Amino acid sequence: MSTAVSKGPMKSLLRWLDSNRIDHEIHEHQRSLTALATAHAEGVDPKSFGKVIWVRTAEGRDALIVVDADDHLDLRKAREVLKSKKVQLLDEEHVRRLAPDCDPGAMPAVGELFGLPTYADFAVAGTPEISFNAGSHAYAVRVDRLAWEEALGVVYADLAADRWHEPPRYQP
Repeated sequence: MSTAVSKGPMKSLLRWLDSNRIDHEIHEHQRSLTALATAHAEGVDPKSFGKVIWVRTAEGRDALIVVDADDHLDLRKAREVLKSKKVQLLDEEHVRRLAPDCDPGAMPAVGELFGLPTYADFAVAGTPEISFNAGSHAYAVRVDRLAWEEALGVVYADLAADRWHEPPRYQP
């Protein structure tokens, strides 16, 4: 197993934030490979940390989808929102080729950096700030959610999987 040293936040992300005049904080944290682990490493509520998912439709259109760190994308809902008969997650090799300056699985929630539209689950709109990976598994960025949303033209929709709750047990 390699012990890669993080290369820092994506320079194109920092330029995008500056060019859109979005105040931001960059945080270095212990290397983490999931959005939920990164939210914990950052010490933020998972509801305010965006999990970024790169998808491709059957028609060949790509999009970035953002859900809360503790949510999962519902592909059926994504098909409806993207008006496609099929939506699939891009594998790491595709992401590596399409976004070579960022670690696979650590894409920032800024589709514009990759020429993609950005969609977000309605729950993402529930916090005043949002954090997300900064292109590295050891750096995250925190921004004002409304400034991020307006700069990108984020499209909100119902995209997260419905949570399943175990029914209450019968107790005599």
